[in-house]
Amino acid sequence: MRTLFGTDGVRGTANTHPMTAEMALRMGAAVGRYFRREASGAHRVVIGKDTRLSGYMFESALTAGLTSTGMNVLLMGPVPTPAVGLLTRSMRADLGIMISASHNPAQDNGIKFFGPDGFKLSDQAETEIEALIEAGVEPAQAANIGRAKRIDDARFRYGERVKSSLPRHLRLDGLKVVVDCANGAAHRAAPDILWELGAEVIPVGTAPNGTNINEGCGSTHPEIAAETVVAHGAHVGICLDGDADRVILIDETGRVADGDQLMALLATRWAADDRLRGGALVATVMSNLGLERHLSGQGLRLERTGVGDRYVVERMRKGGFNLGGEQSGHIVMTDYATTGDGLMAGLHFLAEMIRAEQPASVLAQQFVPVPQKLQNVRFAEGQRPLDAPAVTAAIAEAEAALTGTGRLLIRKSGTEPLIRVMAECEDAALLDQAVNQVVEAVADAVSSPAS
Repeated sequence: MRTLFGTDGVRGTANTHPMTAEMALRMGAAVGRYFRREASGAHRVVIGKDTRLSGYMFESALTAGLTSTGMNVLLMGPVPTPAVGLLTRSMRADLGIMISASHNPAQDNGIKFFGPDGFKLSDQAETEIEALIEAGVEPAQAANIGRAKRIDDARFRYGERVKSSLPRHLRLDGLKVVVDCANGAAHRAAPDILWELGAEVIPVGTAPNGTNINEGCGSTHPEIAAETVVAHGAHVGICLDGDADRVILIDETGRVADGDQLMALLATRWAADDRLRGGALVATVMSNLGLERHLSGQGLRLERTGVGDRYVVERMRKGGFNLGGEQSGHIVMTDYATTGDGLMAGLHFLAEMIRAEQPASVLAQQFVPVPQKLQNVRFAEGQRPLDAPAVTAAIAEAEAALTGTGRLLIRKSGTEPLIRVMAECEDAALLDQAVNQVVEAVADAVSSPAS
């Protein structure tokens, strides 16, 4: 059973277990040994990061652990998460590592691992790496210690790959685009790529200082970008998160569209072009029921998975599907990338605007969502509020009330100490009642010393 890894690598508050320099060094040594165990000769790992201040600390600690086991380390600096998946494969590395806590605030950080194929590691691999971390590993002999080298053109390599996912003739001339980079990993790559394709670019969130990543900006806070779209008369807004693996769109009126709407557009378009493999879109249990109904009306299926983009990718690979993602904005197009790529997905939306000659307000509203409500309750380390009898009773009562009219989903976040309570129902009053009673029960359990 994994205790260190969550749904997307290891994550937590910097300088607090498990996100300490000591643990990062141990993780580096363990994962280095894991990927060297059955092969000989030279070994290499690529490491990218976002713009968090603690990234320097974890980059150095991981490098120390990895080189101690004989791995040669290629340091790419701030690059989007999908660049790590891409360059792990293209540079023939044994391993890729991204230092990022994605959409979390600046005080958090995380470490994500990619295998030599550019895809995130399986649960089994993470379990085996955890065992190595716990047991400790023998370092390499002095003559076999690895080297570290800076790779200065990583974001340019990534940019060429992103642009190559579009038709060669496509240009964005005439489009005015607001791009919010969340003061994160894509703060240079995203505006440059859009400009190279011919767009008039209005950048937001492109001045990282180590502590302002995701702060009042990006995909989780699109308000400033929406205001900027309207104020500048832009055609569309693209909001990325801290590591640029997710995207939220804003139409010309300032209205926000989530990942479900973008997936609906791409699935419909790809199906019409006979490009949607398996006749299905893969998404998580969080995706709106309206998306499922929309796809069904097009003769397409929605394959649901657990929450986490890597579970989406695992299902895509197992079933031979090529399009999937999450409502939060992870859009995975395995014809072009090994993980969610917010900028690439945003560019494909722009391409459809040009092809269809339709405004963002039309293309970003593919279906009418079923009313959905999501609330989070934060809990402290060691607490297990979902085990409280009052909480299980409240959940059972809410599920009974929604039977036949909606659905209820309760889960513990895999990236933050949160209990997420989500429900869908056409009846707004019943929806509020169901969510509120569960949230109140969880909050009471959290505040109780016995929890």
